[in-house]
Amino acid sequence: MLTGGCQCGAVRYRVDAEPIRVYCCHCTECRAQSASAFGISVIVPAMSLALTQGAVKNWSRQTGSGKVLDCAFCPDCGTRLWHVNAPAGDRMSVKGGSLDGGVDLSESWHIWTSSKLAGVVIPKGARQFPRDHP
Repeated sequence: MLTGGCQCGAVRYRVDAEPIRVYCCHCTECRAQSASAFGISVIVPAMSLALTQGAVKNWSRQTGSGKVLDCAFCPDCGTRLWHVNAPAGDRMSVKGGSLDGGVDLSESWHIWTSSKLAGVVIPKGARQFPRDHP
């Protein structure tokens, strides 16, 4: 089980499943959303996430592939918590920085490396894709 929440503590959640995959996304949208060099997305079964405290707000945006992404965040501190494609599928993306204790990045896939910041070093042997993953 994974647990996490927002920066101010108003929102808490749990995930009753192991991650399916972990992505480090170097696209400009994920860099802006995370205010960092890349965003960390932990892919889990959509039905495995349960909100255990507080309430979230949603903001939606169109992706480069033409899909719509619903982005959940804390209405108090603004911490991004998870993303769900609209219409929702069987998987969702939990934002890695919101997890208690973080997430192991040793097997993560690096996507949108074509827009990676100079100086970011991707580990040798890591799966890399210049755009989205296949």
